[in-house]
Amino acid sequence: MCDYCGCQDLDAIAELTAEHDVVVTLSGQVRRAVQAGDLDLAADGVRTIVAVLGPHTAVEEGALFPAMVEDFGDHVAGLVDEHRRIEQVLAESADRTPSDPSWPSRLEQTLVMLREHIIKEQDGVFPAALATLSAAQWDHLEAVWATTETVRRRGLSTGTPM
Repeated sequence: MCDYCGCQDLDAIAELTAEHDVVVTLSGQVRRAVQAGDLDLAADGVRTIVAVLGPHTAVEEGALFPAMVEDFGDHVAGLVDEHRRIEQVLAESADRTPSDPSWPSRLEQTLVMLREHIIKEQDGVFPAALATLSAAQWDHLEAVWATTETVRRRGLSTGTPM
């Protein structure tokens, strides 16, 4: 995580980073479950990751990324594409443990991609947002954030191990 630019002093960035931390912890738990052959536990963990990422992604794609697209269009488009690719594999366990024998391997690859994605956001997007977003854009981000707060408060046990 970037500690030099001051972006963590902004509540919105600090919260997005805290959610990243939760996702990284959960991802590690899911990877260990896959490696132990406990795919039901892994699928449960994926559902918890999705519960964190849903509102998180809504804030990024509803406010942060649009505010940055003019200056960083290609980079933002790449991040949105990664969101879709990550969501696609995670969604496979939305209702049950997938029976596709390739799922565990694809899931592990996706979790690696997710970790790399988080690093791109924390070391690139968040510091760039601090430097480029206007007060109105931060206000819009806070408004989008407010629409996701109910989801965040409802049943997100972010520190609970699987």
